[in-house]
Amino acid sequence: MRQVFLDTETTGLDPNQGHRIIEIAAVEINNRQLSSNQFHVYTNPEREIDAAAQEVHGITLDFLKDKSLFKDIADGFLNFIQGSELIIHNAPFDIGFLNMELGRIGLANIEEHIEKVTDSLVMARNLRPGQRNNLDALCRAYKVDNSKRSQHGALLDAQLLGEVYLGMTRGQEDIAINFSQDEKELHLGVVDHDKLKVVHANDDEKLYHQAYLEKIHTKTSW
Repeated sequence: MRQVFLDTETTGLDPNQGHRIIEIAAVEINNRQLSSNQFHVYTNPEREIDAAAQEVHGITLDFLKDKSLFKDIADGFLNFIQGSELIIHNAPFDIGFLNMELGRIGLANIEEHIEKVTDSLVMARNLRPGQRNNLDALCRAYKVDNSKRSQHGALLDAQLLGEVYLGMTRGQEDIAINFSQDEKELHLGVVDHDKLKVVHANDDEKLYHQAYLEKIHTKTSW
């Protein structure tokens, strides 16, 4: 199954209050390597951007005025993520906005286009209970270079999340066992006990063993 790391930037925090997506980025991973296959667009939200949100991502309405509307990029986006596992940090936030945008243009929820959603924030909390698990904290924990992240940006954040995910799951491929292999290849089988060689203790070994048992008995009697 293809794995795609996704992030969005928005005009505010709540799609139910009319806030919109203004940036979408999706980055594919192949054989535990980030690939150059990615989807990245800015969209015109046709509404103002909250000051608090703009402070986080630095994207202005003036910058977005000539960008495509979501309805114009929806097919390309859905084609890119089709049949994949979406890995998202704090997935309910992004999924909520994506489903709102898809609903506005009469398309099915995002879950109908993909195989599954994995929330990397939930993964991180399970691995690091009681610790900060935002993207910056995870970059520090897994030694991912986030020096270019002065503000939030969907493309950079999706790429960083991919590297963090690889750090969180490192080693899993080393402990996997291929149970489909033939037993002979795994050198498994039934032992023929009749062919086992039995080596009996000699007299000196029996005397040494008896002395050792008496020594143990003496110490445990204290």
